[in-house]
Amino acid sequence: MIELRPFSTLGAANHGWLDAHHHFAFAGYHDPERVHWGDLRVWNDDTIAPGTGFPTHPHNDMEIITYVRTGAITHRDSMGNEGRTEAGDVQVMSAGSGVRHSEYNREDEDTTLFQIWIIPDQRGGEPDWGAKRFPKDDRSGAFVPLASGIAGDSEEGALPIRAQARVLGATIKAGESVTYTPSAADRHLYLVPATGSVRIDDVEAQARDGVAITALDKVTITALEDSEVVLVDTV
Repeated sequence: MIELRPFSTLGAANHGWLDAHHHFAFAGYHDPERVHWGDLRVWNDDTIAPGTGFPTHPHNDMEIITYVRTGAITHRDSMGNEGRTEAGDVQVMSAGSGVRHSEYNREDEDTTLFQIWIIPDQRGGEPDWGAKRFPKDDRSGAFVPLASGIAGDSEEGALPIRAQARVLGATIKAGESVTYTPSAADRHLYLVPATGSVRIDDVEAQARDGVAITALDKVTITALEDSEVVLVDTV
């Protein structure tokens, strides 16, 4: 099954400092047909104005992955961590038994990002945070694991998460294709082009559209124009 979820159909809330679009039910956006996709619970497409951000707030029992599209985000948390994650790079926070954090755009331009939440395999545990650079040239023409709880992905440089899931990124040149093979056909895949446009079988997705995929042995993504793609694979 391949289901296109056009950007225009996503939940939306513009708070002035934050222009948010929700692929799944979140905050004031309720859609019983889009509560989660497997263990993927949240995919928010956020634009954060300069000098603003999310003040300190709590989380627990969630794997929170931030993929920065443009600009940068500055993180601080109750564990004493602080870091700045730039465009194309990734940060991961395992909320575990509980953590408080803030995320601010301290740049002179808008920051745009995907915030992805995945339900962990187990509740509790010590919270953790990490960030890493992922140069786009290193994922040209192939999916690279960015964050993962799948055995072997950490050896490839993926940031660890506490779920049998992975977040992958690829850059694909116009006219070229990339094939992804999940470990089982019943896995839940969710794909969003950060930029460009792609085709999966006869389904075309534009930048920031969502594509929900399951019951496929493999997925081939063909770029209709130079594209940057993010893919989540969960149970």
